[in-house]
Amino acid sequence: MSADYPDTDEQQDDDAPIQEARVWQGNGWTARVIKNDDDEGWAVAMIKDGEPEPALVGPWTMGRDKKNPKPLDVNAFNTLVKTANEVIRRHEQQLHAQLHKNVFVSTDDGQVKVNLDIVPDEDDAYATLTAFDQYGEELAQVRVAPTFKLSVTSASAWIENGYKKP
Repeated sequence: MSADYPDTDEQQDDDAPIQEARVWQGNGWTARVIKNDDDEGWAVAMIKDGEPEPALVGPWTMGRDKKNPKPLDVNAFNTLVKTANEVIRRHEQQLHAQLHKNVFVSTDDGQVKVNLDIVPDEDDAYATLTAFDQYGEELAQVRVAPTFKLSVTSASAWIENGYKKP
C-alpha cells in the first residue's frame, strides 16, 4: 500500500469509545473509577452522556494488590449500565408519581376520577385538577396551586361545590 493511502486498520479513530482500566465508555454511558473521598477505597461514577452529574456513584472493588482499583471490563461495565439505567427509571417513576396523582370519588351519578397534574416551573408552577366520569369523559377542569393537596375529601368537596375552583 502506498504512503498516500494508509491502511485503515492502522488509523486511530478519535471517536472510538475509551475502554481503559479506569474509564470505560459505551451504550451512552461513561464509567469512571475514582478515589473514594470517604475512605481508603475506590468508587465508580456512572455518567450518562450529556449529563453534568453522575446518575450513580458506588463502591468499587480493590485489585489484587489491595491498593489500586480492580480494572473495568466489559462485563462489569454492562452491569453498571444496567444498574444506572434502573436508578434513572426509578427516579423518573418517583417524579411522575409526585407530579400526577388521582383519587376516585363515589357520587350519585357514579364514580368520578379526579386527577391532579402538577406542572413544575421555576417561574410559574401550577397544577390542573380534572374530573372524569366512569366512561372517561371529562366533567370539569380548573387550574389550582401546585401545593393543592389531593385527597378523597378535597376531591369530594370540589365535586359537591359544582367543580368551582377550590
